[in-house]
Formats: sequence, C-alpha cells, structure tokens
Amino acid sequence: MSSTSYKQITERRLKNYTSFGQSVRHSLTMAYRGLLKIRRTPEQLFDVTLQPIIFTLMFTYIFGGAISGNVTNYLPVIIPGILVQTVITTSTVTGVQLREDMDKGVFDRFKSLPIARIAPLAGALLADTIRYTIATVLTFTMGYIMGYRPDGGLGNVIIAGILVIVCSWAISWIFAFFGVIARTASSVQGISMLALFPLTFLSNAFVPVETMPDWLQWFVKINPISHLITAVRDLVNNGNVGWDCAVSLIGSAVIVAIFAPITVRAYMRRT
Repeated sequence: MSSTSYKQITERRLKNYTSFGQSVRHSLTMAYRGLLKIRRTPEQLFDVTLQPIIFTLMFTYIFGGAISGNVTNYLPVIIPGILVQTVITTSTVTGVQLREDMDKGVFDRFKSLPIARIAPLAGALLADTIRYTIATVLTFTMGYIMGYRPDGGLGNVIIAGILVIVCSWAISWIFAFFGVIARTASSVQGISMLALFPLTFLSNAFVPVETMPDWLQWFVKINPISHLITAVRDLVNNGNVGWDCAVSLIGSAVIVAIFAPITVRAYMRRT
C-alpha cells in the first residue's frame, strides 16, 4: 500500500471517528433539551407519576382477594405486572412527541443548525429513558408502601428495573418509526394503544395463565410481554435469572436491529 493511500485511509477513519463523536455529543445535548421540556412542562410526567399509583391501588384491591386470597399475597404477582404495563405504555410517548415536534417545525429549525441530523431523534429516545426510570421507581415504591417486600433483594430489584427500561427503550423504536411516518400525533397514539392494549392485558400481568381458557393460554404464553413480566417476577421474588430474561433481551435486540435502521432512514427522508 502506498503512503498516499495509507494517508487517505487514515484521514477517512479520523473523520468518521470525529463525526461519530460529534453525533454523540449532539444527541446528548438534544436529550438535555428533552429534560428541559419536562422541567418547564411537568404535566408531561402525569402518565408516569399518576398511572403507577392509580393502577397499583386499583388492580390490587380489585383482584387481590379474588385471585390470591388477600392483597399481601397478590402484591408479588401484580407489582411486576403493573411495572411492565406502565413502562411499556409510557414508551408510546416517544412517537407522539416526535410527531408533534415535526408538525410544529421544530425539526426544520434543527436542520439549520450545525448539528448531526440524527441528534434530535437520538436525543428524544435518550431523554425518554428518564420517564421509564421514574415510572419504575414509583411502581416499586408504591408496592413497598402497600407492604410488598421482594425476596430477591434490592440488587435484583435494580436489575429488574434496568431490564424493563432497556426493553421499553427498544420498543420505543417501534413507536418512533410510527411517529416519523404517521401524519398526526393522534394517529400515532391510536396505533400505539391499539397494539399495546391487547399485548398488556392478554398477558400474565394480572391473573395466572392457568385460569384462562385453553384457546387464550397459547397466545398468553407466546406473548413477549408475558416473558418480560415472568423475567421480572423471577428476579424480584426469587432472585433467579431464567430463560424469560434471555428471551426478553434477545427480543429487544431484534427490535432495535430491525426498527432502528428503518426509523433512521425514514427520519432522514422526512427531514
């Protein structure tokens, strides 16, 4: 290889590295912008603050006595279910707010700035992990107030929380894709809820699978939400890392591998 060719390759690699580093910095800046939006409009956090409290109280006292005999015995079942349902549902906000920003022309103004084009999208996805963290902490806190004491210990509770946040972040790529291609924010929310409601309620979140009709059990058992809930229950209640945890992580990796490229491609075309 000639010295000229080697120099060109070196310069190209250095340029790519610099571009990557700038993209990361710009994405973090956009994520900070997302946090500032939350601070200035705290009502954006109503879903992640009120939903864990209301759902935990409502479902626990409605189903607790009928399913487990009393509330105390039902808490190890319902808290992981409420946690997954709340955080996964929160991931739909990514696509809705993304569509709203695009409709308002915010992303058009970003194009005039000397920043990486991918930064606004990546920053929005990063900022929403704070929402997932808030929902996770509040759900476990509410369970603790009601008397829930996870036998898996604090360490496994933290691991379970991280698992749910990671899986929700992966799922948010799906709704980000809808946010890019949809025409309105309301359509994004409608599509998201239409997809999530059957997955979250037709799962093992609230009742044992064995109590369901045979024709429904097969769907609940292959439902990815059920695998994630089972993984969280095994971690917080028994301290076990089972096959369901691996399935959840593999599924999350597959979602990111599929939807991240097509979302970025669609976003680049629209902006």
